[in-house]
Order: sequence, then structure tokens, then C-alpha cells
Amino acid sequence: MRRREFISLLGGATTTWPLAARAQQPTMPVVGFLSGASSRGERSVAAFREGLREGGFVEGRNVKIEYRWADYHYERLPELAADLVTRRVALIAAAGGSPAALAAKSATTTIPIVFQIGVDPVKAGLVSSLNQPGGNITGFANLALEVGPKRLELLHRLVPNATNIAVLVNPARSNVEAETKDMQSAANKLGLQLNVLYASTERDFDKVFATSVQLRAGGVVISGDPFFNTRSEELAAMAIHYMVPAIYQFHEFAAAGGLVSYGSSIKNTHREAGIYTARILKGEKPADLPVQEPSKVELIINLKTAKTLGLEIPPSILTSADEVIE
Repeated sequence: MRRREFISLLGGATTTWPLAARAQQPTMPVVGFLSGASSRGERSVAAFREGLREGGFVEGRNVKIEYRWADYHYERLPELAADLVTRRVALIAAAGGSPAALAAKSATTTIPIVFQIGVDPVKAGLVSSLNQPGGNITGFANLALEVGPKRLELLHRLVPNATNIAVLVNPARSNVEAETKDMQSAANKLGLQLNVLYASTERDFDKVFATSVQLRAGGVVISGDPFFNTRSEELAAMAIHYMVPAIYQFHEFAAAGGLVSYGSSIKNTHREAGIYTARILKGEKPADLPVQEPSKVELIINLKTAKTLGLEIPPSILTSADEVIE
């Protein structure tokens, strides 16, 4: 072989080998992260990534995540879910409530779905049973809706002389009717008048708490909602400003200055969703992974806020608290 021909052949090989090597490399799986909330919910994403890492997946290294945020415009979720299906993602992580989970389920019967919701997934029509979800969907339920009446009862124990309590809900949520019905039933059992107040933007907060004062409500129960989840600091500050005892479901609320939080850990739920996602990416089927519920509900009391509001926390509640912030 002539020297010139050999050099030419060698040059062609150097361009062909890397291309062949790249072609043999495994394709990085893409996870669709679908949420009715906004990118402001970065804490939930951080917890989800943490779960993925525990399962052996690191974003940008061996998994890619496509984020789709509805910015609390829940009517956009079906379109966003359909877009992820079109992009042929390996899995859809439906975070931030049942609207995202239902949109994902309607969009595909084949792509695996891992949800994180606050209602009973069987009643919501997401799965046939908790132990055997079946189909392409499984996930985690923090049961925020079921714990709501318990929060009302707890607030009543903190302000026993109050004859009426306000509940704050987001009218944009699909399950708001069922939530207020359950709360009304619990209020009736306690002999309380329940005032339902609505907020779907930050601009509504000032009016809502001012209204609760005008109604002489003994306190405010903040219902579970992705929009409220990312506004813990604002809600806590508003409650203190108007000197209104308030209770919410997540630790972040009490840590930000809210009086009481009572519910499961949202951080842990998103982390577990990340772990399930990793297991499915490795080959497990959603139908074989039971829907998980929280094993523990945490009671957090901000004693500093209680003193500011002039409230004496009963010893029976203090001793049962998982954490007391002083």
C-alpha cells in the first residue's frame, strides 16, 4: 500500500471510530417533571433530586429532567403532560397534587408515572388499590385532605373560647369542594361556625386575613395546596401581622413563624418519589410498587409565635409535639 493511501485510510478511521463509539453509548433517560406549581417550588425539586441520587441517578450525568410548570394555571396541565408524552420521556413525575397526576394519567397509559398527591389516590381514580396500583402509575399520598379536619380540631384546642374558625382554600383546586365539605362536617361536630375564605394569588392574602379579623374568627386553618406550599413565609408573616392564630400542614410554615404545623413531611415525600423514579428507570414496573402513605404525622409548635399572640399552649399539646420552636 502506498504511503499516501495509508495516511488517507488512517485519517478516515480517526473520524469513523469516535462516531461508532458514540453510537454505542447508552442514551441518557429523560424524566418529565410535571407540576401545577411554579419553579419557585425548588425545594421539592431538590428533594426529588436527592431521591434520584440515592437510587444512583444524577441530573446531567446519567439522567436528564424536563421541567413543566403550570404556574397554578391547572387548566394548562393536560397540554403540558401531552407535550412530555410527545417527547417520549422515560417517566413522568407528577408533583404538587392530584391535578398533575390526573393530567399525566389521561395523557398516557404506557409511560410510567410516579405521583405525589395530598388526597386518597383510590378515591381520586388514579389507582385501583394502594397495594396493587396496576397499570403504569404509582406514587405517594401525604393525605393532606384527610388530615385537614384534625388540624381544625387542634386549632380549636389552642383557642377553645373561639366560636368560629376560618379556613383558607384555593378556589382553583379541583378538590376544593370536597375539602370544604369535610371541614364543614368537622366544624359541625365541634360546634364551630366555619367561614370559608379564598385566595389564589398573593394579593389575596392581605384581604383574607383582614376578613378573618372582621369575622372575629378565632383562627385560620390553611388548606393544603401547592400554591400555599411555596408561600409559607408570606402566610406566616401575614398571620402574625393580623395577630391571627394559624395552622398549616408543613414544617416550613412553623419554621417561618407560623403558630403550628401538623402533617407529613413534604420533603420526604418528594425524596421518596425520586427513589421510586430511580427504581423504575432501572427496570421495575409501577404496577409492582405499592402506593406509599406517610408513616408519621409531625406536630410542630412555634412557642415564640404563641407568646406573640398571647396564647398559652396546653401542656398536653406541648408534650405531644415533635418539635417546639422557641
